[in-house]
Amino acid sequence: MTEVVKDLPDAASETDGPSLWRQRDFLLLWSGQTVSEMGSAVTQIALPLVAVVALKASTFQVGLLTAATTAAFALIALPAGALVDRGSKRSIMIVCNVLRLLIIGSVPLTAALGAVTMAQLYVVAVAAGVCTVFFDVAYQSYVPSLIRADLQMDANGKLGTTEAFAQLGGPTLGGGLVTAFGAAGAMTADAISYMVSVFSILGIRTREEPPPARREGETLRSQIAEGLRFVVGHKILRKVVACTGTANLFSGMSSALAMIFLVRVLHVRPGRIGLVMAAAAVGGIAGGMLAGRLARSIGSARIIWMSMLVFSAPQVIAAAAWRGWGVLLFPLGWGITYFAMMVYNVAQVSYRQSVTPPELMGRMNAAVRWIVWGTLPLGSVLGGVLGTLIGVRPVLWLAFIGCWAAGWFVFFSPLRHMRDVPRPTPESVPVVTR
Repeated sequence: MTEVVKDLPDAASETDGPSLWRQRDFLLLWSGQTVSEMGSAVTQIALPLVAVVALKASTFQVGLLTAATTAAFALIALPAGALVDRGSKRSIMIVCNVLRLLIIGSVPLTAALGAVTMAQLYVVAVAAGVCTVFFDVAYQSYVPSLIRADLQMDANGKLGTTEAFAQLGGPTLGGGLVTAFGAAGAMTADAISYMVSVFSILGIRTREEPPPARREGETLRSQIAEGLRFVVGHKILRKVVACTGTANLFSGMSSALAMIFLVRVLHVRPGRIGLVMAAAAVGGIAGGMLAGRLARSIGSARIIWMSMLVFSAPQVIAAAAWRGWGVLLFPLGWGITYFAMMVYNVAQVSYRQSVTPPELMGRMNAAVRWIVWGTLPLGSVLGGVLGTLIGVRPVLWLAFIGCWAAGWFVFFSPLRHMRDVPRPTPESVPVVTR
């Protein structure tokens, strides 16, 4: 769920200062990320299809491959956050994208030579995941240095919409590319997308403030501990982390079994899977576009728990899909999940950015992601094991119900008694240089 965030964001952007649509550097970052997300959505379809179709992988092997893509968050997210806070976030993002270009590009190359193996797919998934850890922590920490604090929810909504749009267009593109070039060949699009993202980041003129000098006696270990203490010691942040981590655990289960369910239970052809997943992504686009308006009408604090417990409740219908026209229940239920989680993510990420000191931003994001993304590979493995033991459909019912129930963590928190998150003070607005 997937990770994927203040008060009156759209109004603030229109009355208090320039719109994000007129901020060149943000538009460069946004456009580059849009292309990169599109490419990643293609790989999200193509990588497991290489395993399922080309290598005849078992249910457990596919679950293990899905787990490998997110395992790095559990292994290196914490030191990654401390290292990001020490250096240039922009440079880290560029290096990570260059490396991902080479890593993802190795699959179509070896496939063309007839040498692709499951072992290589596992290595690619883990190596690309390591780069994604550093990129995502740097990226989420970089946004507040580009834009004013009172525009961050607007920015997070736009970036979230991009992610959802990629889930709409990416699978459709991926399905076409898989049909035309095979699953491995389709991953070439993802490799190229990282190159586009590199050039967009290079074009950004705004420069970050240099990181604060390290205090005497401060070590990597002490910096990691400081970030963890901040997250765990915050009475609302720890509830948000518990909610997101639990939702991701069950999301990992459903994601690991989605391709198996579509191909082997519903008998959807590989070339049409992209269309099914793209239809579901419409919900994510709607969630990103409406997150700001919903936050204004319902409350920027209240929306965090309502999105989980109210908006996401009907998602369970995806597990009831059957062959023929009943397949439509899957994208409908998946789309409801995307909508609810997009609204939730925009709200909770913006909340996190509003309460975190700039010097802790990388470590906060890393600590949160270490926990909430660390449950994804566990969920994927668990989904693969349970899918083998009790069947794919029963596990999907469990996964969707568990994802909804995670919302009770944020309901039983101080957020239940708040309508809105307090607006950022002028002192919290980051200073940037050119």
